[in-house]
Amino acid sequence: MAHFAKLDENNVVLEVNVVHNNELLDENGVEQEQRGIDFLVAWSGGYLHWKQTSYNGNFRKNYAAIGGTYDAVRDAFIPPKPSADATLDEATCQWIVPNQGGDSLGA
Repeated sequence: MAHFAKLDENNVVLEVNVVHNNELLDENGVEQEQRGIDFLVAWSGGYLHWKQTSYNGNFRKNYAAIGGTYDAVRDAFIPPKPSADATLDEATCQWIVPNQGGDSLGA
């Protein structure tokens, strides 16, 4: 099964939909993202903003998370920012949250 993120006009992930792999196959039996997008545009009544996401992170860095964003420059999904002081790891497109004073083990 293929997964596609529905994006708003600011590339925020609104939802993730599953499409059967057969819908992505071209005339040579090769999966094509555009075929999945075309299927979803028809299925949704004309909604145009879709991007394929990988459940296991094989491409576009991360699986699309509702409330996260798609960054076209990085061609990556970025999860929602967990805190104001979090910084983005450019290699993984994951947020790094600074340690807030140690852990609670043994306290």
